[in-house]
Formats: sequence, structure tokens, C-alpha cells
Amino acid sequence: MANIIIVGANQGIGYYLTEKLLKLAHSVTVLDIEVSGISKLQKKYPDTLLTIIADAQQLDSIENGVEQAVERFGNIDIAIHNACVCTFDSETDTGYEVYQKVMDINYFGALRLAKTVLPFMRKVKKGRIIFTSSGVGVTGFANISPYASTKGAIESLAKCLEIENEEYGISFHLFHPPLTNTASASGLPIPKEFKADPKKVGYGLAEHIWSKKFVICHSVSQALQMKFSYHHPLFIGRMMTKMTKRAGANKSTR
Repeated sequence: MANIIIVGANQGIGYYLTEKLLKLAHSVTVLDIEVSGISKLQKKYPDTLLTIIADAQQLDSIENGVEQAVERFGNIDIAIHNACVCTFDSETDTGYEVYQKVMDINYFGALRLAKTVLPFMRKVKKGRIIFTSSGVGVTGFANISPYASTKGAIESLAKCLEIENEEYGISFHLFHPPLTNTASASGLPIPKEFKADPKKVGYGLAEHIWSKKFVICHSVSQALQMKFSYHHPLFIGRMMTKMTKRAGANKSTR
């Protein structure tokens, strides 16, 4: 079974992704600034789950976590950057410092993880690195530009590093979950019934962890939606923004 490291898995999709991977008998190391949620799985999986307090914004923190994971479980087969922060304001109401913080966690956090695990993977000439992306990083969306920009950036980063590391047998991939009922999406004025179940999404991504596709989705329907989004990004972005505004207006009048 595989040795997997995940940055950002204390709750939401990351939590259920971890739970399913453990059920599939993989060894998982979780790095997060808070581990009280994921530590609940420790009793059931004492030999295959390692939780470490770490910050995606701190390189030495990520390096320390990776070193502990390698010492405990051996070489890393899969590394996943799932940590993120999302804000919900227009560009005019968002300062430079917000863009910088979101970029530091979502984009540079992914880069820190990649640059830390790549030497280990190159040594054994195998491995895969997965960044959790978002549809808004492809299509755009109103009042979410810091977050969407970082997702667009990691899409390009993954493509570049995929090409650069082919000779080492290392592949890069993107997780593309749908709009999910998680803490990071709670700021969107959309009823919960229109958001996907984080357990279903996390479990589905775990089941497709070895997919050879560059874009990995939890379901066939989500894969089809993303394919359409890549072909018609602005059309989808405008449509989703209008639908969200309409849903918010309806919610406020109830």
C-alpha cells in the first residue's frame, strides 16, 4: 500500500479523503495547523495515521513534517496539497495583504510541499503530487478573485512540473471537487442542499487516487462538468455568478 502525505486534512474533504485512504489500508501523514478533528481517527488507525501540526506558510514546518513521514512510513508515494483559505469580497474591498496571504497558503503552500517531496521522489524515480484546485480557478467567479487566482496559478504550476519531472517517473495531478459543504465554502450565499456532501467527495477522490488523468474528480458527472468548464470558462463563470446571486437573493427573502 502507499505512503501518502496530505497538507490540510483536519476537516471537510481532506478529512474524509484521509478516512477513506486509511480504510483502503494506505499509510497517511496529515500536516495541518489544527489536528483535533483528524486525530479522532487515531484510535482506529494507530499504526497507519500520523498527524503533525504544521503550517503551509512555513517551509521549515513542511520540511519537518515530511521528514517525520519518511522516517515513520518510508518514501512518499503521493503528496497532496489540500490546505486553502478563501475570502468573499470584491476586488475593491480586498487589500493587497489579503491577496498575499491567500497566495502564500494556496499557491506557495503547494510549491513548498512539491519542492520538499520532489528530492525524495526523484531519488527513487517514482511518485505523484496532487494539488487541490477549483472550478473557479478555471472559469472565474465574482468576489472571490484571491482564491480563484491561486487555483489558476497551481493549475499552471502542476503542468510545468509535470513536464519537468516526466523523466523521473513523477506525475502531477489536480483534484477538482465540486462546490462542497465545507467551512471554506460557507461564505457563499448558497443553500446547503446545492452543495456536495464532503464525505462523498472525499471518498470518491480517494477511490480515484491512482487515476492516470491529469484532472481527477470524485465522479463521472463532475468530470464532465469540468471538461465543459475548460472549454467554456467565462460562460460558466458568468452563469455561476448569476445563479449564486439569484440563490442569495431568494435565501434573503425567505
